[in-house]
Amino acid sequence: MRIHFEFQQLEQFVAVARAKNFTRAADELNLSQSALSRSIQKLEEQLGQPLFERKPREVVLTDLGELLLERSKEILKLVEDTFSALSEASLHGRIRLGAIPTIAPYFLPGLLRSFAERHPDVSIVVQEDTTANLVQRCSHGEIDLAILALPVIAKHLETEALFDEELLLVVPAGHPLESSDEITPGTVEGFPFVMLNEAHCLSENIASYCRRQSVQPVIVERISQLTTVQELVALGHGISIVPAMAQRLDGSDRRVYRSFGGDRPTRTVTMVWNPYRYQSKWIKALREHLRHHCMNGGTGPLIGADSR
Repeated sequence: MRIHFEFQQLEQFVAVARAKNFTRAADELNLSQSALSRSIQKLEEQLGQPLFERKPREVVLTDLGELLLERSKEILKLVEDTFSALSEASLHGRIRLGAIPTIAPYFLPGLLRSFAERHPDVSIVVQEDTTANLVQRCSHGEIDLAILALPVIAKHLETEALFDEELLLVVPAGHPLESSDEITPGTVEGFPFVMLNEAHCLSENIASYCRRQSVQPVIVERISQLTTVQELVALGHGISIVPAMAQRLDGSDRRVYRSFGGDRPTRTVTMVWNPYRYQSKWIKALREHLRHHCMNGGTGPLIGADSR
């Protein structure tokens, strides 16, 4: 059986599979729903089997649909990579860079500034998201490179550690822990904590450290932004643990940062990319620049000093 289909049909099929809804997919593709439905129906007629099981609120892939989705993604990636390779000779390049929210605002400005000085013709599109979403988007080829913190659970992705960073205790000015001789996990136990929500990997880094120290923090609030955590600490809602890079940009005297004694909590910042995707010379240049940027102190102090 010979099947003839247009390249756009595969793009439309993948869009419907991703959205699980014809209306949302049509909006995304800037098509009418009827035109999109006819295109998918024509593809199903050629295959002789349905690709989707239509339900009242969504559509679900059939077994044949699952197989076609896997192959379609491979075809679309191959075509995209081919055009990327063909445009390599261009004087201009574009990189899609992902970073988690606890890294992006603190680490990227210096990195992007120094990279732009060396490669003024390369544009970098920054996409900030959680670790899980960035790993998925990197796997699917939607971003070229991601800067994350370990652990990173991902098949078929390459990871390279960049640096270890200390996690600091932050307390409101005038808090009893501000003048404590030494901060230990036992010292902070019992104080209310303001923490990032569990979608952020920083929460797991902190939880892992507390488990190792047999400490159970009393979490009274879960927040989605690190700057909000800092502000709530200053307002006396509780104390928290934040990356050292967040301290560097904090010019407020309403918060005090302390290092833990003994086994200090840390996180490992890493870059992640998909080695099965086409790696342009610009992406390779950014990876190399990242290594040198971190090696030459572009991260600032990795071990935070007490500020009292």
